Amino acid sequence: MAENRNPEISPEIRWAVEAAQDKKAEHLTVLDMRGMSAFSEFFLICSGQSHPQLEAIRDAIEERLDRAGVHIRHAEGRAGSEWVLLDYGSFVVHIFSERARLYYDLERLWRAAARIDIAEIDKHASESSEAGPSDDAGAGAAEASQR
Repeated sequence: MAENRNPEISPEIRWAVEAAQDKKAEHLTVLDMRGMSAFSEFFLICSGQSHPQLEAIRDAIEERLDRAGVHIRHAEGRAGSEWVLLDYGSFVVHIFSERARLYYDLERLWRAAARIDIAEIDKHASESSEAGPSDDAGAGAAEASQR
């Protein structure tokens, strides 16, 4: 297995990680595919416990990135799928059911890829002064409308 690295990653990947975390995605892993793959620089891999959760993770990532003007190039998998793939060009998001993740085992397949520490992504995002799309304002408005 490749060692953990903490390279500078794009805001888009941080936003995708945050959106997945907002929907309680599990076992988030970012693989640095640079120099290993001609089709993508990074993989974001995560899991969900149910089909509705997989769809919620997918929708949250798509919405967050779309608001920032980052548009999906290609998507695979929808209602009832055990594996959802979102291709953003420089990175690909893989959202798995636990069973499908164990079966396809992308981390093993791409074991030579360096893993990027999610805690470092979170730390960098909280320290960053970059203004990215945030659900905070929308969440506050949604809470206010529910009262």
